[in-house]
Amino acid sequence: MIYTEEMRASQARVEATRNIRLSEELPRFTAEEKGELLRQYHPDYHEEGFAVLTAGPNKGDKVPKELAALLQGKSRMDTADVDLDHIQFETDVLVIGGGGAGAAAAIEAARHGARVLMATKLRLGDANTGMAEGGIQAADKENDSPAAHYLDAIGGGHYKNKPELLAELVLHGPEAIHWLSSLGVLFDKDSDGSMVTTHGGGTSRKRMHACGDYTGAEIMRVLRDEVRNAGVDVVEYSPAVELLLDGEGQAAGAVLYDFDTHEYHVVRAKSVIIATGGAGRLHYQGFPTSNHYGSTADGLVMAYRAGVPLIYADAIQYHPTGAAYPPQIYGALVTEKVRSLGAMLVNKNGEAFLHPLETRDVVAAAIIRECQERDKGIYALHGPAVWLDTPMVDLINGEGTMEKRLPAMIHMYEKFGIDIRKQPILVYPTLHYQNGGICIGAKSETKIPGLYAAGEDVGGIHGTNRLMGNSLLDIIVFGRIAGMEAASYSQTVQPGKGTLDHVRRFDQEREAAGIHDDILSPKLLPNYTHNRGTRG
Repeated sequence: MIYTEEMRASQARVEATRNIRLSEELPRFTAEEKGELLRQYHPDYHEEGFAVLTAGPNKGDKVPKELAALLQGKSRMDTADVDLDHIQFETDVLVIGGGGAGAAAAIEAARHGARVLMATKLRLGDANTGMAEGGIQAADKENDSPAAHYLDAIGGGHYKNKPELLAELVLHGPEAIHWLSSLGVLFDKDSDGSMVTTHGGGTSRKRMHACGDYTGAEIMRVLRDEVRNAGVDVVEYSPAVELLLDGEGQAAGAVLYDFDTHEYHVVRAKSVIIATGGAGRLHYQGFPTSNHYGSTADGLVMAYRAGVPLIYADAIQYHPTGAAYPPQIYGALVTEKVRSLGAMLVNKNGEAFLHPLETRDVVAAAIIRECQERDKGIYALHGPAVWLDTPMVDLINGEGTMEKRLPAMIHMYEKFGIDIRKQPILVYPTLHYQNGGICIGAKSETKIPGLYAAGEDVGGIHGTNRLMGNSLLDIIVFGRIAGMEAASYSQTVQPGKGTLDHVRRFDQEREAAGIHDDILSPKLLPNYTHNRGTRG
């Protein structure tokens, strides 16, 4: 038995209260209760975890300390020997990043007649997209509408979403599902062929489309194949480390770093799309993360150094249910879909302490309160945790539901001798999503002509808190828009010689602000020690 004696005793209390809880309907928090809960317990409100920027377009704004160090860090070009006249690659559209947003952008750019080069940090498809589990939102059922989707998302985002971006997201939702389905994504369907949809936290309609609980992996499987089929050139293990701008301030390409040869390569491009993903591997405030190994905020750093402002970079999503035990999967995502199917969050005494489908930030804060202030968590090696009562899913929906709807979850735990159909699991918030990021317009454009951005490195779409399923929709909708717009733009321009003048200007600003540290950025890959990953 992998659970400790304390865990088994607590588990028995969970089992003893399960039948009572099956008939319970916990009330939702009021707006006032939510606000107070977030202010006291959500990590975004812990001032000691943030620093004020003293250089760059967001000077005076606060961001996580770990991100601030990189945004104001020293460019790798300061010490690199790079001949910008020696161009190794030339293309119409350069896509930086190999996840879902980058793949969707590359596919659409190629379909619109552009030569496309993708530069990926690791392999094509090695990204947070493939790790997404629960589903993708889209208002394509008769009882739903983009307007209802909009209202859910703007409320979940604390009314800070950029309206024009959110409108694009929800209006193109049904089209995104159709596009993915036409490419071969195998969404869950009923016997009559209609799509199965479920609720997510903060949703008023069942609009979550899924492929079991490996939705992102299925989407990435199809997009990866389609990128190859579209004739896109892919350069793997070659992250971009700096953008190139011409003398007029237009996007002109990027400098790549080859992990295999340790050489820098110059790419000349007529337009550039940043789709590098999030920042979870920076482990803000010491939290574990559900993110892919390469998620180190590279796109935010490169865009910021080029003068592109960020929005809501201080807003981070801590997914409320990261695996807290066993330690081998510490921080791994336990999809919200488990709660949407009826599993309750329960403390060490077997008591449910909130409605399971509150928004993610509220649920995360409530779990932290239960563990820290109320002392009702169960010790799980890295700190206290609470139970997610997974056996409730089959009890509510019928035996076999978990096997059909959550096969990846079952497999993740059965490797450690835990059958989540019969045993609850221990969870605690894990660093999950970069809510804020690069400022874009409705056409995925940045303030720099020819520079576009899509995916998790973009801010404003989700406000300061994202609802489940809107990230997979985001990468498809804005990835496709970015690809189309970049392809169209590339047909109208001929940028001048690429330069790093913006890097030199940023160095001067760092110097004037008294920043003298030698932290190189982008970070590219995380550094781990035995002390990394403990909770703050």
